Amino acid sequence: MAERIFLSPPHMSGTEQSYVAEAFASNYIAPAGPHITALESRFSNWLGGGHCTALSSGTAALHLALRLSGVGQGDTVLCSDLTFIASVTPVLFLGAEPVFVDADRDTWNMNPDLAAEAMAELAAQGRAPKAVMAVHLYGQSADMDPLAALCAEHDSELVEDAAESLGATYKDKPTGTMTRFGAFSFNGNKIITAAGGGLLWCRDKADADEARRLATQARDDAPHYEHSTWGYNYRMSNVQAAIGLGQMEVLEARVARKRAIEAEYRRRLADVATPHGGLEFMPEAPYGRSNRWLTCVLFPGPPDEAEAVRERVRLALEDANIESRPLWKPMHMQPVFRDMGSLCFGGAVGEDLFARGLCLPCGTALDEASMDRVCGTLRKAMGA
Repeated sequence: MAERIFLSPPHMSGTEQSYVAEAFASNYIAPAGPHITALESRFSNWLGGGHCTALSSGTAALHLALRLSGVGQGDTVLCSDLTFIASVTPVLFLGAEPVFVDADRDTWNMNPDLAAEAMAELAAQGRAPKAVMAVHLYGQSADMDPLAALCAEHDSELVEDAAESLGATYKDKPTGTMTRFGAFSFNGNKIITAAGGGLLWCRDKADADEARRLATQARDDAPHYEHSTWGYNYRMSNVQAAIGLGQMEVLEARVARKRAIEAEYRRRLADVATPHGGLEFMPEAPYGRSNRWLTCVLFPGPPDEAEAVRERVRLALEDANIESRPLWKPMHMQPVFRDMGSLCFGGAVGEDLFARGLCLPCGTALDEASMDRVCGTLRKAMGA
């Protein structure tokens, strides 16, 4: 069996070990230490300002962002329908109700017109959303201006889920920095990794300080353990931060490589034809730069037929020891939310993209021979 090609594996820069050695030498290996402070500072500088709190996961960052936004029991939060479930579960952690909004065909992100429709209908019912969770899907920014205007009109907090979009921009602004809160992920499959972990970007220092306090069991400033509220064990370890510092050194190169890989797939597969037309790729919105976190391809044709082709290709790739994955299954189709009777505005676009879409291997260490294997297997499975 040929060596496995993973979808988006970690790619070390070579300097991480020296940072980790420093962490071990100092004996700061727990959720405290100089590398955490350094990572928070370097990340803030890279994003052009703001204040960062390093955390145990991107999910923890979203949870804290919503709590600091005042989301609580019985509130409503607008969420992207086409996303990973971690964009939504923090809403449930706080006892709030997610309401889903379908994707826009041209960006795959939350449709601002449907969001406005949802906001108006919910406001008329006396339950205007406390917050809107804007997900920057597959490394592409949501259309933030209309969402920001909508939230300002209804006094709702706009939170950015930038877990997949580190290095992407919206009108030359880094994603995750256009609102009060932006959540990032350092999971092993992201642009850069800290062997897991995440980070919350805050516009104001007071928010970052409170996030840090809540993430450290909400311990008050006292010589003993004093707690005026309850918190979480959400801080990143110093060893993880050390890995993250090494990864920060190659962040721009990793984004450039992701974009180059997606462009190469487009070139190599441009002539693959079906009775319904050629393969399609995730469009890039004109308002920004995608980091092309994952290379996403759509198979043409009616959804049922396209889904059958997608599965044939996915299984052929798996037989060749190549990892691929369907697009995110929309939240309104997930059994947990279907059983809850969760409300969704629209849904047809997300359903169609899920039926027809496949994520191809695009790790930044992907070499030419591996891309030959992926493209050759895909062509063979399609009879092209």
